[in-house]
Amino acid sequence: MEVKLIRRTRALSLVSLILFLLLALLYTRVQLAIPAPLRSQLVLTRGEILASNGMVLAETVQGKRVYPQGSLAGQLIGMMGTDQGLSGIEYFYNHRLASGHSVTLTIDPTIQAIAQQVLDKEAKKQLGMYGSVVVLDTRTAQVLAVANYPSFDPNHWRRYSPKVQRNTAFNSEFEPGSVMKGLTVGAVLNSGYATPTQVFPTPMQRVVGGVLIHDVVPHPGHMTIQGILQYSSNIGMSHVVQHFPARLMHRYFAQYGFGQPTGVPKIYTDPGQLNPWQTWGTLGRATMAFGQGVATTTLQLAAAYNVLADNGIYQQPQVVEGAKRQPPVQVLHPAVTRLIRGLLRIATAIQIPYEATIPGYSLGGKTGTAQEVVSGGRYSNSIYDSTYTGFFPAEEPRITVAVMIHGAKRNYFGSDLAAPIFRDIAAGVLSHWNIPPANGGLY
Repeated sequence: MEVKLIRRTRALSLVSLILFLLLALLYTRVQLAIPAPLRSQLVLTRGEILASNGMVLAETVQGKRVYPQGSLAGQLIGMMGTDQGLSGIEYFYNHRLASGHSVTLTIDPTIQAIAQQVLDKEAKKQLGMYGSVVVLDTRTAQVLAVANYPSFDPNHWRRYSPKVQRNTAFNSEFEPGSVMKGLTVGAVLNSGYATPTQVFPTPMQRVVGGVLIHDVVPHPGHMTIQGILQYSSNIGMSHVVQHFPARLMHRYFAQYGFGQPTGVPKIYTDPGQLNPWQTWGTLGRATMAFGQGVATTTLQLAAAYNVLADNGIYQQPQVVEGAKRQPPVQVLHPAVTRLIRGLLRIATAIQIPYEATIPGYSLGGKTGTAQEVVSGGRYSNSIYDSTYTGFFPAEEPRITVAVMIHGAKRNYFGSDLAAPIFRDIAAGVLSHWNIPPANGGLY
């Protein structure tokens, strides 16, 4: 009897020990928050990211997050870690996706592919450090393409540096240079401080605020605004804004979106920089007129030029379908924007017809070439930002495009690098839409 009792006691002790160890294991898993089956279930039920036509851009397959289109809009889509988004849409819409709901982007996959292909080809050829393109639907301000160079495949995100993973189109600031001239002219004409037929003195150099500014392209000594835009004259712009109040100029630039939050719901975008007008002085007002002293992003620049394309209306860009936006704002009179589009179309056709136009189609826009700002507020003598922002068809635009290439080692002028990128993207979109040329293919 005593032996049986001892055996029974030992058995009960062993069972108790096993139960204790099981309870300890369960407690440890709860405390360390590593419920592997639950985590797998969260990944399995994560919503898809879709393009505007329903194409799947991100999905979960056998418990793993995959990106079927590879690098298509890679930086915009972002990437996912073990159980949550780390960047891009995966990060900013993590809660919605984790709840099992899909997110549909405004991206047009074909236009996105065109923009990426053209940007990648030209940036590589001219040895650019990085670059970006934003394509907007003019009438809705929906983002049809966000292209970044170098490209990024979120399927293999660990192979890429943080710089490549970054969505530079939304989050890299630069001085826009001469593309600002079209926007400045719009503000001046809209306010009545100049007229299209007014003639301005345009020598090759001029002292403004104690500093000598100069032009690069030889041009006549007196020009109207048409000539100033055609020859991209800094001197001409300094005269155009000479009597334009800095406070009023600042108000227009802010309404274009510079220095302001872009307003894309949930997605962070750099606001750029627009210094208080009280700090400008005579020189600052002149340099602001031709794109120095103000910082922007490719997305912000596209939204600003969309004001010219969309009959004077500023609309917040939209990236996710159904996302709420602020009401549109009328910045310029429609007649003023029609005039400026005509001026930019003529200037482009005359000055850079082969770089930025397509026979039989009406395109318009403005180039820019800006030196990079380095430490101490100085300008680099070797690193440039090449820009072009335009729209088509020029009379009634449907598409607005902004292009920026940073640090190209070869043809870094906006007319030689950014403008052809705009042209080739326009050609691809027109072909995609099957729009035939007019006038027998003549300019």
